[in-house]
Amino acid sequence: MSTPFPFTAVVGQDDLRLALLLNAVSPAVGGVLVRGEKGTAKSTAVRALSVLMPEVDVVAGCRFSCDPDAPDPACPDGPHDGGPYVSRPARTVELPVGASEDRLVGALDIERALAEGVKAFEPGLLADAHRGILYVDEVNLLHDHLVDLLLDAAAMGASYVEREGVSVRHAARFLLVGTMNPEEGELRPQLLDRFGLTVEVAASREPDQRVEVVRRRLAYDDDPDGFAARWADEESAVRARIAAARGLLPSVRLGDAALRQIAATCAAFEVDGMRADIVMARTATALAAWAGRTEVLPEDVRQAALLALPHRRRRNPFDAPGLDEDKLDETLEEFGGSDDDPDPDARPDGDPDPDPDGPGGGGQPPQDGPDGESPAGDVPARGEPSQDERAPDAPGAGERSPVRAAEPFRTKVLSVPGLGEGAAGRRSRARTEHGRTTGSRRPRGTLTKLHLAATVLAAAPHQRARGRSGPGLVVRRDDLRQATREGREGNLVLFVVDASGSMAARQRMGAVKGAVLSLLLDAYQRRDKVGLVTFRGSAAEVALPPTSSVDAAAARLESLPTGGRTPLAAGLLRAHEVLRVERLRDATRRPLVVVVTDGRATGGPEPVALAGRAARLFAAGGLASVVVDCEAGPVRLGLAGRLADELGGSAVTLDELRADSIAGLVREVQGTSRRAA
Repeated sequence: MSTPFPFTAVVGQDDLRLALLLNAVSPAVGGVLVRGEKGTAKSTAVRALSVLMPEVDVVAGCRFSCDPDAPDPACPDGPHDGGPYVSRPARTVELPVGASEDRLVGALDIERALAEGVKAFEPGLLADAHRGILYVDEVNLLHDHLVDLLLDAAAMGASYVEREGVSVRHAARFLLVGTMNPEEGELRPQLLDRFGLTVEVAASREPDQRVEVVRRRLAYDDDPDGFAARWADEESAVRARIAAARGLLPSVRLGDAALRQIAATCAAFEVDGMRADIVMARTATALAAWAGRTEVLPEDVRQAALLALPHRRRRNPFDAPGLDEDKLDETLEEFGGSDDDPDPDARPDGDPDPDPDGPGGGGQPPQDGPDGESPAGDVPARGEPSQDERAPDAPGAGERSPVRAAEPFRTKVLSVPGLGEGAAGRRSRARTEHGRTTGSRRPRGTLTKLHLAATVLAAAPHQRARGRSGPGLVVRRDDLRQATREGREGNLVLFVVDASGSMAARQRMGAVKGAVLSLLLDAYQRRDKVGLVTFRGSAAEVALPPTSSVDAAAARLESLPTGGRTPLAAGLLRAHEVLRVERLRDATRRPLVVVVTDGRATGGPEPVALAGRAARLFAAGGLASVVVDCEAGPVRLGLAGRLADELGGSAVTLDELRADSIAGLVREVQGTSRRAA
């Protein structure tokens, strides 16, 4: 085993190191989520933590790390009746993003279970991580079915493996540590809430500190053992401090004043549920023990809030994590009464501060009015430039400043027809490992989902020839059948957004951005990849290459300027090229093209004909597409509908895009039926 980089040699990253140490002191805190840009020592610090963790006593020979003082009565290797035990270092078990379900929870030998009636079980990573650390790098990229298994294990402290009536249960209590780069996508809210603490990390901008990082890393790479030896004293000191804090932890007193501050803080920041209060209490207690105190102080509560609340305040993936520290300080001061107060409720509270966002306060700036919007009846034809487009195509000509997006709303489901085989998600029908059973086939490689009825039917005709004499079924490998299942896949949703002058009226562009933001939120919830192509002036650009980070797409959308002519053909051609390249990278992920435009095409020779030819490329390739019709005013030319016909897709207005316009409607986008499986 290679020598890990010493924990105490990590430069800076004080919040990250503190959060990890607090979990080492009190595993009940609930783990750490580390968010930050690449190359910021996230993985290095996590892997180094296990060296500092106290050793654990385990029952000798138990594959599930049972505690000899309190063995698991349901342990598959049990029962354990006070047998010998051994001490070993705490483990750090890494869960690869692409791991299979069997690798995570373990695997049952179905063939032996059917033929011999025995539970032959091979433990998985959850068993290895019991009483240790389970580390998931790039946790935001973890497949949904693995996330579900992690949630179950974290909630129940046990792992269940069930296959066709054969089940195994074992304890699985671990310190969950995840690292992620937010640019690559966000976590599901359910898993996000399971992390006790969260920290944001970034590379230092101080030259001296960056120099020290490089110096230490080069020294470690040249001689890992020698470098670790130079930090051995510091490592020993931290290890001893962790042990001392663990011993002190049961004696730490969490007074009523601290509890009031914790409850008031969670209420003030409107976090969901009660888990935040419990995590803050455990974190504040661990902070006091780490500092060598037996009393929780207000500074412990404040630090606990900064670590435990930021990720619980997010209502959607577009909200920036973090806390308003001024508001935090005001709340702690208001509820910072002493435990010795005879009646804390009798203290005069005074009038609350006026709501800065209420009437008469600062609040949100007034919404943009209709300045610059064309009169309702002044609607030019498809090939005629609007008033905002009658400017030269010079850089910046006719450009307007970015407009704030309207409030997002719940959209109808747009799905790709046919049956795909892409990555698991929640949008379109697909053959998946999880979902409803639709049939059976011979397994290709390892059997993962047994189709019991098909297996019995395959084995039944051969029982006499195989000499069956008892009640058991004689099953051979060739009899086993894999269940084929149908579930949902994630798609690549490519937005092609018209940012020309014809879309530039402020109220109108705000509504358009709000609609795209709503579709982005829907893409996040359905585990899609997203991309953003915009066109205006004389060209189109890829504002965001396909990514899993919908908040990155939302940020690009928010800063999108408008103005100039409408090079519709350029936008479609650029989108077609993006899809061609992406298909080479991921051939199984089916695309859905969402064109957001009023359908006008201006600029250049024959813009309407050129746009039509570009649109027919999508139709010829059978690409699923939908046009979000942004045409406004009482006089409508139906240009977006014509564009949808040329694309071989469908059109939907901004009003029709709302899920509540027709309850429960699911719109299946036209376009791929020509090549649907």
